[in-house]
Amino acid sequence: MWNAAQYSQFSNERDRPFFDLIAQVPLAQAATIADLGCGDGHLTAALSARAPNARIWGVDSSREMLQDSVAIPERLEFVHCDLREWNPPQPLEVIVSNAALQWVPDHAGLMPRLAGLLLGTGCLAVQMPANFDAPTHAILRELTSRPQWELQGANEPRHAQPLGWYVETLSDLGFQVNAWETTYLHVLHGQNPVLEWVKGTALRPVLAKLEGERRAAFLRTYGERLLEAYPAQSFGTPLPFKRAFFVAVKDTR
Repeated sequence: MWNAAQYSQFSNERDRPFFDLIAQVPLAQAATIADLGCGDGHLTAALSARAPNARIWGVDSSREMLQDSVAIPERLEFVHCDLREWNPPQPLEVIVSNAALQWVPDHAGLMPRLAGLLLGTGCLAVQMPANFDAPTHAILRELTSRPQWELQGANEPRHAQPLGWYVETLSDLGFQVNAWETTYLHVLHGQNPVLEWVKGTALRPVLAKLEGERRAAFLRTYGERLLEAYPAQSFGTPLPFKRAFFVAVKDTR
């Protein structure tokens, strides 16, 4: 279950990659746009300001995240649906997906499906975390593999492919691809801010399988390891976070 309040605790840091992504997307003249994995919809609403004439759909599988979404203006609509199953009522000119597709399996099947939802000159713009080997994830994999927790397979699935795979796959599907990676150095504040960060994302599947004292004990152990891996400085706690981006436009040449 997603917790919108936990996720939005670091909204400035989590939102920045979205705006870095859409800065490379031709939005101004777009008439139909989908935001797949839109969360609480506040970034979907930001799309409407940059595409003033577009009909926009925000799609998410979490009712908890969508419950705070507001469809303003009227040309913005939110849909509760698995993005793998949603079919737009009109062909799309732009598909945006920010920090969502890493949760979706079978990218070899997903990319052709998304490509098929686009018009002949359509654009697919995606951002995903690329930090699966960072201490946040490496420590989590180590702890969940220990028999004492009985959590094998509970940690975040690793569905995202290397960035070059998307360039090759989408090029074969007839796209011109602009791809890049960025490592953000977030400076977080609080007693154990990196733990609070991962509670909103990678730690969710693990905590969903823990209750009571076992949950508290796991959080203590994991939290102590994170404090060692991400020591606080006088100015805050630095969190390097690598993300992958690609903007693919159908090649009409």
